[in-house]
Amino acid sequence: MATYAIGDIQGCFDSLLQLLDKINFDSHHDTLWFTGDLVNRGPKSLEVLRFIKSLKNTHVVLGNHDLYLLSLVYTGVNLDPENSLQDVLNAPDKEELCTWLRNRSLLHHDTNLGYTLVHAGFPPQWNLSKAIACAQEVETVLRSKQYKDFLKNMYGNEPSQWNDSLVGWERLRFITNCLTRLRFCDIKGNLELTAKGIITESNSYFPWFRLPNRRSKDLNILFGHWAALQGQTNEPNVYALDTGCVWGRCLTAMRLEDKRRITIDCLKQR
Repeated sequence: MATYAIGDIQGCFDSLLQLLDKINFDSHHDTLWFTGDLVNRGPKSLEVLRFIKSLKNTHVVLGNHDLYLLSLVYTGVNLDPENSLQDVLNAPDKEELCTWLRNRSLLHHDTNLGYTLVHAGFPPQWNLSKAIACAQEVETVLRSKQYKDFLKNMYGNEPSQWNDSLVGWERLRFITNCLTRLRFCDIKGNLELTAKGIITESNSYFPWFRLPNRRSKDLNILFGHWAALQGQTNEPNVYALDTGCVWGRCLTAMRLEDKRRITIDCLKQR
């Protein structure tokens, strides 16, 4: 029995199967954790969704591309006309798959294994209990009759800083941005949501996991979203698992019991 955390797949179904073959995945005994962004950019988002939905022992957290698919299906908002989601949009089981997807979590914490899984990151003000509570706020709305209203109000870069007094869509938008889009923020926790590149020291913004006042420093955090890191954070107990499969680099799994990383080389899908 083993637990593997797997980085962003983004529709690269064949690569996922190759990786599972390499780790000798046993669907009856092993557990898979997914960092989100199951879909988009790669060629086989539909196959990825169907396959992961069929597995019994999984934990999936939602990424920004997964939320984009839900927004596209339920609100018609299309921020990326070159998306590769047409196969999902045309699928006879589209509604079933999207209902399953919007019932996934935004954060998963396992006390026994001692790991916390998220797609992007945490602002410095959040400890574990705050992060779990905030994630549950968004999960509750996504699973309720208000999910379409949430998806219509989800996009935007404001507010940029956490405050316990935030309410309504602004509060839910900030939480969603942290858990699914965050890479950089400043020392006060103001989010910088446009930069995507490698870490630099030339401005006032830092990777969220490098802030000295971060209240989640005691956690073992697994995350995806940031392929430019190439799996390296140089920060204790913070594990980057998006290693750019869809861009032709590799797909990574980390076995949580011993922190061993297993990778396969991927063909560029974009």
